[in-house]
Amino acid sequence: MTRSIMLQGAGCAPGYADVIAMPAMVILFAFFLDLVLGDPRWLPHPVRGIGWLIQRTEKVLRRFTRSPGSEKKAGVLLVMLIVLLVYGASLLLLSVASSYSSVLSFIIAVLLAYTTLAARDLAESARNVFVKLENGDIVGARYALSMIVGRDTAELDEQAITRAVVETVAENTSDGVIAPLFYLALGGPALAMAYKAVNTLDSMIGYKNAAYKNFGWAAARLDDLANFVPARITAFLLSVAAFLPGASGRNAFRISLRDGRKHASPNSGYPEAAVAGALGLRLGGPNAYGGLVLAKPFIGDEQGDFDKKCIEKSIRLMYCASTFAVLAAVFALQMASG
Repeated sequence: MTRSIMLQGAGCAPGYADVIAMPAMVILFAFFLDLVLGDPRWLPHPVRGIGWLIQRTEKVLRRFTRSPGSEKKAGVLLVMLIVLLVYGASLLLLSVASSYSSVLSFIIAVLLAYTTLAARDLAESARNVFVKLENGDIVGARYALSMIVGRDTAELDEQAITRAVVETVAENTSDGVIAPLFYLALGGPALAMAYKAVNTLDSMIGYKNAAYKNFGWAAARLDDLANFVPARITAFLLSVAAFLPGASGRNAFRISLRDGRKHASPNSGYPEAAVAGALGLRLGGPNAYGGLVLAKPFIGDEQGDFDKKCIEKSIRLMYCASTFAVLAAVFALQMASG
């Protein structure tokens, strides 16, 4: 979103238009809306529309796949179509809104930006598991956990459930909050929406199983590329947040540098390692997926048993790191605008 687009339109005094057109204000308002509203299920969400579009387009493209090579080409085409369509549609919406007034353009920009953030939704999902554990409802906790992770949860005990939640909060601090903020600051709501399209593509088709090993190759690789910088920024911000009471910033930095590369993903290990160091936990290790146990390296040092209160601590780290990210984005944008 450029200042030239946002400043178009009549009926708004130049001084006022200049204030509300600032990209920094878009980020501040969007973050505030996310903290207040979260992701109400009754509210139409662009990501659900993107998911529907991915499913429909995949069905069409699958008709033309006859070999591993053709599957990979179809997957590349799917990624290009979805990302470009989402980016173009977002730009068009902002442009049309700006033709009416800068106020409407600002509102649309804030709403688009808001839908790319998921701090409150992440916190509520994690707290839902925590509350079940607090009430001694292990079955309910397993079910709540199954809504936010891909691993098998039916046999997990309290410590394994807590570990899974902490890992999810750490990883999604990057995917759901810091990365969208990074792309909002870099290219406005349209680029942030394009990032969400990449993220949604990876979550739907970026698997290494027989069905998606080739078809989902492009989605997985592009997601790795899109998250490369944000994941490392997230690890840094989580480590800074860990200097607050109840965590160890020094250990967070140490473990993120030491163990960030141990994860199968080139990116997810960094925020997980930062949280592991901050809370003195050992994350990672073997997990079961569809009945198959996968051995994964451990991240962090084993300093004690998992306490379910670690879930609340990880949420606090997520909120602090997210706030630091917003402040950094606003400062960078203000410096860039002179």
